[in-house]
Amino acid sequence: MNHENTDWSRSVAGVVLKEGKVLLCRHTYGGGKGLLIVPGGYLERGETPEEAVRRELREETGITAEPGRLLAVRFGTKDWYAAFAAEYVSGQARPDGDENDLVVWMNVEEALAREDVPGLTKALIQRAQEDGGFVPQSYGTPSGRTETDLYGFSQRMKKREDNYATE
Repeated sequence: MNHENTDWSRSVAGVVLKEGKVLLCRHTYGGGKGLLIVPGGYLERGETPEEAVRRELREETGITAEPGRLLAVRFGTKDWYAAFAAEYVSGQARPDGDENDLVVWMNVEEALAREDVPGLTKALIQRAQEDGGFVPQSYGTPSGRTETDLYGFSQRMKKREDNYATE
């Protein structure tokens, strides 16, 4: 990545579930060193969050995936982080040898039980398993273009024990 083009105030993650497994990367630096996390990173200037999810997944894991539902957003005073559910399309998972040294498809239940999977990653995996959330919604513009950058809340959520989710 060209760090001169990096927007350090905006970051994304993609949670990819396939056949009961989640795609995780073992981080090689910083506070997350040695931890298994969902792939993601900072946006490049002029890039949409969805484009960044596609790029980060391809760069960090070698797979192609299509971002869909917006699972969660974390806002800070100077930055934000958006996590998307991403649908696996193709490719063989492999580490990038830079930001991560291991990329695995791990059973979801195992990932949720492991101590080397941080709480944020576990929360995102749990959100990805639910049906509802914010989903892309298309709309027309005065110029006749169709845009898909609006996310609307879908009430089709599974009932959870904590009763925060609606049906």
